[in-house]
Amino acid sequence: MSIQDNMKIFNSYTNKLDDFKSIHPNKINMYVCGPTVYNYIHIGNARPVVFFDTVRRFFEKLGYEVKYASNFTDVDDKIIQKAIEENSSELIVSKKYIEAFLKDLSSLNCKTDYLQPKVTEYMSFIIKFIQDLIDKDYAYNVDGDVYFRVDRIKDYGILSNRNIDDLISGSRVDINLKKESPLDFTLWKKTDVGINFDSSFSKGRPGWHTECVAMIDDIFHEQIDIHGGGIDLQFPHHENEIAQSKALHNHSLAKYWVHNGRLSFKNEKMSKSLGNVVLVKDVEEKMPLRYFLLSTHYRSPLNYDEESFAMYVKEWQKLETAVKQLFFKLDLAKELNDNVSIKNEEVLLEINTFNEAMKDDFNTANAITSMQSLTKTINQSLRKKSDYNHLNELFNAIVYMMDVLGLKVDLRAMNDDDRQLYVKWQEARSSKNFALADELREEMSKRGIK
Repeated sequence: MSIQDNMKIFNSYTNKLDDFKSIHPNKINMYVCGPTVYNYIHIGNARPVVFFDTVRRFFEKLGYEVKYASNFTDVDDKIIQKAIEENSSELIVSKKYIEAFLKDLSSLNCKTDYLQPKVTEYMSFIIKFIQDLIDKDYAYNVDGDVYFRVDRIKDYGILSNRNIDDLISGSRVDINLKKESPLDFTLWKKTDVGINFDSSFSKGRPGWHTECVAMIDDIFHEQIDIHGGGIDLQFPHHENEIAQSKALHNHSLAKYWVHNGRLSFKNEKMSKSLGNVVLVKDVEEKMPLRYFLLSTHYRSPLNYDEESFAMYVKEWQKLETAVKQLFFKLDLAKELNDNVSIKNEEVLLEINTFNEAMKDDFNTANAITSMQSLTKTINQSLRKKSDYNHLNELFNAIVYMMDVLGLKVDLRAMNDDDRQLYVKWQEARSSKNFALADELREEMSKRGIK
């Protein structure tokens, strides 16, 4: 049986746990909604970024070729307002915060080598996409504004489990008399405020709901395997993407729709108006932050406060210490071997338990439990002075788990001077010369040997 078998994903589209099978053998096409770049991201924004980076990593470990794309919305009212505030242009503002976003991603050890379409670069494709919807009578132009006819999609609301009649009866009075229905959403907005673009409809800019679906259409040219994003995007954004895809291509855009839960701050919504926003760039402990963001199943809500985060800082330090001690023991003896095959039954069981957790709807919480169990085994094996072959098995196993979860311990191989220093430190500890040991440890710390 292949390690790829028996994998399950909760599919928001079917509202159940589905067996996963990629559309093309050993290949996965995956798209995740990216940020609107007008400010620095907070840790709530980082949750889907870290989670879907982990999803990508696991698929690649399973042997899949993953084509991963996530966009930058660099055309938006918020960007225009930010440009006014900073006495700048929209393109300068978006460039600044795209760079900041990618820097934050790198600090969290997220991969950045993915496709990064920008709305401004895809304008011709978006305009054509809207025109195709008009040509098929799924959209209409009123005085330069273009709207999508929601009532032409029979199962509109399937993703968010909402009934179209209930949506209409429950909607507020729509003062936009141009619309045929209050549920019709904007595909193109006529405007001369801020950055705008020429089109056959009018001079203006696209509506948010049509940007991602148009980019997916151009990048992948077919239904994709996975479309991801936060639960707040499920309705109306993702619902409206599906509607447009069904209108033009008669499919739901993605086979599997995956949504992560919200992150709260002390049980309140993270909001600038409440003054409880924690920016990623301001968090010093980046790996503990990633650890924390993966500590709860992705579909469950996650609550942040200083006390709970401090606990994960300590958990990270335990893992980091164990991995470094194991690495330095092998490196000191010049016995480090990343090609050792794992045969120990206990280690194989931990890896299998880890993989099964990840295959069960990416249960990173249970995967972390397996990683913690392996960490305990590492510490026990170091105390027992196990043979180097077994220690290499443990090292390769813990590195595999950390690679999947995107957790990175900075490890630097020792040179001869480093080894001599390390031996002197061990001798000082053994002889209980703690003053010398502390002095040597400080020197090792400066060299990155801990």
